[in-house]
Amino acid sequence: MSNFIDYVKIRCKSGKGGAGSKYLRREKFVPKGGPAGGDGGRGGHVILVGNKQLWTLLHLKYRKNVMAEDGEMGGKFEATGASGKDLILEVPLGTIVRDSESNAQLGEIDQEGQKLILVEGGKGGRGNVHFKSPTNQTPRYAQPGIPGQEKWVILEMKVLADVGLVGFPNAGKSTLLSVVSAAKPEIADYAFTTLTPSLGIVSYRSHRSFVMADIPGIIEGAHLGKGLGLRFLRHIERNSVLLFLVPADSKDIHKEYKILVNELKEYNPELIDKPRILAISKSDLLDDELKAEIEKDLPKKIDHLFISSVAQQGLDLLKDKIWDAINVPLRSES
Repeated sequence: MSNFIDYVKIRCKSGKGGAGSKYLRREKFVPKGGPAGGDGGRGGHVILVGNKQLWTLLHLKYRKNVMAEDGEMGGKFEATGASGKDLILEVPLGTIVRDSESNAQLGEIDQEGQKLILVEGGKGGRGNVHFKSPTNQTPRYAQPGIPGQEKWVILEMKVLADVGLVGFPNAGKSTLLSVVSAAKPEIADYAFTTLTPSLGIVSYRSHRSFVMADIPGIIEGAHLGKGLGLRFLRHIERNSVLLFLVPADSKDIHKEYKILVNELKEYNPELIDKPRILAISKSDLLDDELKAEIEKDLPKKIDHLFISSVAQQGLDLLKDKIWDAINVPLRSES
């Protein structure tokens, strides 16, 4: 089983507020003491908190029900009951929360330590001290606590990376990531080797770096759910720059690139506004004459280059182009 889980559905229940106290003072020398019941404590919230050390929702996969503590009853002498303990769910950065019934987005976590209350705890009931009046000096009534809330939510994680690798299966994305970073994605000569996104930190000049994500291969019709389809297209939404990889041995490089662009456009038109770079992978198979021929048919309004991960050709130039695109983003055309 994969450790990478990017979708979970859980039932969240906040704590009930504690009841107010009906306490009446009965102290020595005060035979007819008035009301002194305290308020009940607030029920616990269910709260999401961002944790940059997490990269998967695996720890929540089998927690179908999460419940916060109830607030405690109010005490004597107007003492407020203790609040119920909040239930904290830590999630990776890039986690989106949706209502399971309406699918409406409730919020997203994209910063370390960021908090989002999923369901608020019930308020504590007011003690009888609040109900004293000229006509009722010793009220024997206090409010009950407000019940907690219950809600089914969907947590959906989107990989946060500076650059996302976009290409058909077996385009050489995993090989490139393994060469330019310390990431160790599974690599083999068959389609869909990559079944989960892989992240790698790419070292750049002057001790700088950027994060590259290997997104599982797209196929034609992915926006309709074919192949790995919608499951992984959403990860591309969080990438600052898109690096399209088309292998040099493709039958039609320009056509393959256009299909990839169309899949992203059909899934989310806003993806087309991201800076794009086209890299022709496996270019160690080409001589200068073949490169010149291929270049004639490449799209004119997108930055492109020839690279080889195995022969480590063109990788420094690729890093330069990625760095420039991340820091000086320009809109690319198809």
